[in-house]
Amino acid sequence: MSITTRRAELSDTDLLHDLAARTFGLACPPGTLQSDIDAFIATNLSRESFRDYLGDPSRIILIVADEGVAVGYSMLIGGPIGDADVAAAVAGSIGDKPSIELSKFYLAPERHGSGAAAALMTATLAAAAGTGVEFSWLGVNQRNERAAKFYTKHGFDVIGVKRFRVGEVWHDDHVRLRALPPA
Repeated sequence: MSITTRRAELSDTDLLHDLAARTFGLACPPGTLQSDIDAFIATNLSRESFRDYLGDPSRIILIVADEGVAVGYSMLIGGPIGDADVAAAVAGSIGDKPSIELSKFYLAPERHGSGAAAALMTATLAAAAGTGVEFSWLGVNQRNERAAKFYTKHGFDVIGVKRFRVGEVWHDDHVRLRALPPA
């Protein structure tokens, strides 16, 4: 098995959208309407969205491949934290030290347990550290037990809560934080 990671390029727009369309629903709590998931994908994970994300210098998108086939991706977002609840939780843990958001981390379900997620996390944390910040934070649905175990295993501790909207429904997320390895 050959698992590799690389930084995404503009030519990966369709690939990223396809991965997002296959994986976003996995992170939603049971009972989330498929129409709400589809609308979120159309608005936030469309080809146009990924084209914009790839052109944004505050974002880093990585792709993980297994035997040359892309099976997952992650997205880091630098800059000030826009959500007041997250900003308060992060500041309560690290003060005014800069951090970076691990905004997206998705793996095709047939690759769960393959080692691809661990490889992607290692590369993502290295990329985050390479920006010069010392901490990374993320939000994950409180009912997503698989993701919670994975993030705990990779050093992300719960420091607060936030809300995340899919369709007309607000969901409760845990805010998790971890120190980054030295760059």
